[in-house]
Amino acid sequence: MSEHEAAPEVGPDDDVRDPAYEYVPGGKRRKGRGFKGCLAVLVALVVLVGGFYVALTKGVGWVSDQFQGPDDFPGPGTGSVEFTVNEGDVVAEIGRNLKAAGVTASVQAFIDACGDECSGIQVGDYELQKEMKAADAKEVLVDPGNLISFPTVTIPEGLRLTEIVSTLAQNTKFPEEAWNKALDQPARLGLPDYAGGNAEGYLFPATYEIKPGMKPVAVLKMMVARWQQAADEAGLEEKAAELGHTPGELMIIASLVEAEGRGDDMPKIARVIYNRLDGPGDKGGTNGTLGIDAAIAYGLGLSPGSTELTPDQLAEDTPYNTRINAGLPPTPIEAPGDDAIAAAANPAEGNWYYYVTVDLSTGETKFYEDYDGFLEGRDEYKAYCETSDRC
Repeated sequence: MSEHEAAPEVGPDDDVRDPAYEYVPGGKRRKGRGFKGCLAVLVALVVLVGGFYVALTKGVGWVSDQFQGPDDFPGPGTGSVEFTVNEGDVVAEIGRNLKAAGVTASVQAFIDACGDECSGIQVGDYELQKEMKAADAKEVLVDPGNLISFPTVTIPEGLRLTEIVSTLAQNTKFPEEAWNKALDQPARLGLPDYAGGNAEGYLFPATYEIKPGMKPVAVLKMMVARWQQAADEAGLEEKAAELGHTPGELMIIASLVEAEGRGDDMPKIARVIYNRLDGPGDKGGTNGTLGIDAAIAYGLGLSPGSTELTPDQLAEDTPYNTRINAGLPPTPIEAPGDDAIAAAANPAEGNWYYYVTVDLSTGETKFYEDYDGFLEGRDEYKAYCETSDRC
């Protein structure tokens, strides 16, 4: 106030303190926090007391854990664990499987250890240990050199069921009797209903690892699963509907294509079969017969690869005699591979009703729309046989 202003009169009952200020040493006053400041202090005290209570009830270890990383074993681990990385497994899925197998302590520890290194982990089996440090488990999995290799069995395209059984018996500890016993349990093999319980044509030709402990049913089931993969990739069921046939009929056609052709000729041979089955009128003069001698040989139990059948053999009436009986044989005659299944599902476009392999060394095959053309091809084949020992 100025020196000319009079000080206000203060009565004995007046409170001269400004409630907005508080006293501080040195005679100065400062702005106070009031009720809000007291409330903040009270909340802080509650949190502090609560923290002490949790520490007392759960233990100091629990509190410490809240500030540590995910659970991890110190390693190096004990014992031996055979661990499988499956097709399609992502890092988190591998981590879950490692934890479930007792290899790592937590999923997150493995994910943290991976960083950017685990994207290249290869599908297969690895030998790990129980209670490994996550980083150590990761080091094993990212190295393809650590993949476990197992004995393998290769089934080539075009083998009959009896030949497949023989090959499996020769390359495993199980005799043919054990494999045939497993084949008598089709429901356990995963065969489709349209196979009719017969595995002929449905044991896919490929190379298979026979892992320790695998028995015939497991191996055969694996082979059927591989066939299912090929069938799905070819769109077997969808294509069958488009072509007016059943998936089982397409598998029979695929087996005939496997027996008769190779490479780029397969879709053309498939078209010849469809033309003879479904073509108009007399179906190119074939009356619906396929005339495939490989099927006749199968029905007679003759060894595969028979090129020339005798007149008596050609005349023997079996369900597989495709010269006598119109339509398809009752089952596949051998195991078709990817190309043959794809050809049956996607036949080439053409009006062919006949074909002749005119050179057995190269597999050269010519296609004809009528019988006269076929006779020309047959003469070319006969001329080839006069100078070749392949006939």
